[in-house]
Amino acid sequence: MNGADRPLVELAGISKHFGEGDTRVDALSEVSMSVMPGEIVGLVGPSGSGKSTLLNVIACILEPSSGRMRIEGKDIYDNRWLKGNLRRLRLDKIGFIFQFHNLLPFLNALENVAMVRELAGASSAEARARATELLDYLGVGHRKAAMPATISGGEAQRVAIARAIANRPRIILADEPTAALDSQRAGIVMDLMSQVAKEQQAAVIVVSHDEKIFNRFHRIFHLRDGRLETVESAPVQANASGMQEP
Repeated sequence: MNGADRPLVELAGISKHFGEGDTRVDALSEVSMSVMPGEIVGLVGPSGSGKSTLLNVIACILEPSSGRMRIEGKDIYDNRWLKGNLRRLRLDKIGFIFQFHNLLPFLNALENVAMVRELAGASSAEARARATELLDYLGVGHRKAAMPATISGGEAQRVAIARAIANRPRIILADEPTAALDSQRAGIVMDLMSQVAKEQQAAVIVVSHDEKIFNRFHRIFHLRDGRLETVESAPVQANASGMQEP
């Protein structure tokens, strides 16, 4: 099996519970799924269904209670973490777009994005050039010198998206990435994610309640009460903006 035929993300029987005994809450129960290179998928379901928990497990932020997980064909978790440096794995392989932007308040927009490239070993000049390119593409280049406290929620979210894809990760995880954006900006964000998935053969996993972006997904995974109920194939709408992926 070559790289294009192998899932980038594989989960087998992933469960996660919080607490024990009478206070135990099963957030995820025996979830199995895989996402291929170049695929963009949605995680949908009612509030409390386990979508964000699942995203944090895939991001290696939250440790499962049981099950197995592989990333890029390598065993990452099998009832325990199998890789020691999870921080480096996240930096090199995973881009995470949080529901709230989580920008560092003491860095301006450009610095928030460039910092990720510098942590990965890029020079300051290369990091700033990449950050400028992405901020311009997402329509916030004019705010690159602004501090997070002085920009709008929608602008901050676009800066956070630029930060998440700065290192060209193979896996992009997004928790409600278009919630703070109008329809036009949401379309630009989804165009960018679609282009990244295609050009970089990345796997993109999006938690969303935003039905206007559902037609951008190849498949939609429906969660309820921590269980994967159904998987729905969805026709993907072509890139509507005609923009090239930076």
